Amino acid sequence: MEIRPIARIRSEFPEKFGVPRQSGLIDSLRAQVVFLPEFQVPEAFRELAGFSHIWLLWEFSEARRPQWSPTVRPPRLGGNRRVGVFASRSPFRPNPIGLSCVALEKVELHSPQGPLLLVRGADLMDGTPIFDIKPYLPQADCRPEASGGYTDETPWRGLSVEAPPALLEQVPAASRQALLDVLAADPRPHYHKDPQRVYGMSFAGMEVRFTVDQGMLRVVGVERKGT
Repeated sequence: MEIRPIARIRSEFPEKFGVPRQSGLIDSLRAQVVFLPEFQVPEAFRELAGFSHIWLLWEFSEARRPQWSPTVRPPRLGGNRRVGVFASRSPFRPNPIGLSCVALEKVELHSPQGPLLLVRGADLMDGTPIFDIKPYLPQADCRPEASGGYTDETPWRGLSVEAPPALLEQVPAASRQALLDVLAADPRPHYHKDPQRVYGMSFAGMEVRFTVDQGMLRVVGVERKGT
């Protein structure tokens, strides 16, 4: 079987650091799914706009390895406990394929780039290859009785964010709320605890620097990339 990209995503993340750990966590994040020329056929999108959410099947294109490992260390467990690769969403799998549920904001059939999808809540780096798109079906895909395995042991807790207005104003207005939400979701590896460390994250064409101490993330620098 041959599997090949049908589209690529355009997002605010040129690098892996800062990308949300799961899809749907940050609804303010917007992205575009831009289709390759062969698949820019309007008929292929007929009736898609009636769905509020879609599944994206995509490649961990920046996590390729020549060999796979049967166990991994999930960041959710601090990187100290091994679980089976099939009990994780690690990118280091026999086949580096990801699955994300995103909100479908708009189907744009006649953009200058051809047909594209405007989506929210994607957890993908800019340029990620998309292999397939399927509609999310609430009656089949939503399972309220589902258990979360070991992830239930470590509930997610966000950070408070302190961003001086003078620094925040340097971020494009349309991207400010999404940036604050990304920072509140704690983009650091779970095992990082050094309050003196200054982190740098690329987002929306900016380099954002911050520290984290006792649940408070403080933005200490923002500058345009390449300046």
